[in-house]
Amino acid sequence: MPKGNPSAPVLLSTARGTFRVTVDGDAAAPALILSNSLGTNLAMWDPQVASFSEHHRLIRYDTRGHGGSPVTPGPYSVAELGQDVLAVMDALNIEQAAFCGISMGGHTGLWLGIHASARFSAIAVCNSAARIGTEQGWNERAATVNQGGQAAMQALAASAPGRWFSADFVAAQAATVQAAQAWITDTAPQGYAACCGALANSDLRSKLGHITSPTLLLAGASDPVTTTADARDMLADIHGAQLAVVAASHLSNLEAPQAFNQAVLQFLATAHPS
Repeated sequence: MPKGNPSAPVLLSTARGTFRVTVDGDAAAPALILSNSLGTNLAMWDPQVASFSEHHRLIRYDTRGHGGSPVTPGPYSVAELGQDVLAVMDALNIEQAAFCGISMGGHTGLWLGIHASARFSAIAVCNSAARIGTEQGWNERAATVNQGGQAAMQALAASAPGRWFSADFVAAQAATVQAAQAWITDTAPQGYAACCGALANSDLRSKLGHITSPTLLLAGASDPVTTTADARDMLADIHGAQLAVVAASHLSNLEAPQAFNQAVLQFLATAHPS
């Protein structure tokens, strides 16, 4: 693929609603699906498009409740988010794909690995955990957003840099940080809160042994949300999993795109050599 701009999003009709997606790369190449984190959208993956689409048919989509995808009544479940991925694959006639997700997207990848391993040639679980945060914490955040609406989303955006990026990155890359904050303010409060509900009620720790797809656990060395310890805990429970640590905080694909891209592409090349 030429190293130009990413493809424009389209609306894809699926059995589970109409999702906003982009497709880049050779249609005959192995499929790779990217899943965004809470409070972002498919644009978060722009730094990956050129590299990833060189060897893959690259599909990005907005998670339910985010961007141009359905904002349906919540709370959602991680099972619903995983079934959305399968519906997108079915609508694109993709029988099997590799999957890469960050944070909530990575947690969705764990669910897919547990419940639909046959559909996935490889799964990269990035800056995530089998249990993210606490039920109380997520329920409180959902309640705050449901009650506060857009003002609450703006407050979350103001506090996000400290959770998402290292202090040095925030100081040096103001434009990227501001773009990430805008993703939060552009997210529908109802959709954001509904996804908080999904994370509140999901604990996959006891089921990790069911994952049979090759799995990469990628952690940010300075991530305060999903730590390297979280990644190592999963490493012990997923047979044959690999661990990669990059010098970044929570949104490692934005903070350290070169290291992130290299780690994921090396893993995918090993998981299904061309």
